Amino acid sequence: MGKQSLERQLKDTEAQAIGNRLRVSPQKLNLVAGLIRGKSAEAALSELTFSKKAISRDVKKVLQSAIANAENNHQLDVDQLYVSEAYIGKALVMKRMRPRGRGRSSPILKPFSNITIVVREREEQK
Repeated sequence: MGKQSLERQLKDTEAQAIGNRLRVSPQKLNLVAGLIRGKSAEAALSELTFSKKAISRDVKKVLQSAIANAENNHQLDVDQLYVSEAYIGKALVMKRMRPRGRGRSSPILKPFSNITIVVREREEQK
C-alpha cells in the first residue's frame, strides 16, 4: 500500500537533478546557469570549476548529480551528454529587520533558489 508511481516525465535520453534551497537570489543563480546551458557536460563542469562565483560550487554538485543519474539510472553515455536545460525557481525568503534611525526599521530579504539541470544524450550524426 503505497503511492502509485508516476510516469517518467523526461524522455529516455534525458536525466535530471534538482538542487533545492540554495542560499542565493534567483537572479544571481541564473547568471551561473546561463554559463552552462547548451554546453557539453565536460565543458560545463570545467566552466563551473574555474568560475569566480561562489554559488558555482553548488551548481557543479547538481550537474555532477545529473551526470551520475544519467549514467547509473538510465545507462546513458557520459561522453555524449550535454546540458539541455538549466532553469531556476524561487524558494522561500527569510525576512529579517534592520534598525534604522528615529525608531524605525527596514526589512532585509534573504532569498533562496531552486535549480533544475537536465542533461540529454546527443544523437550521433551520420
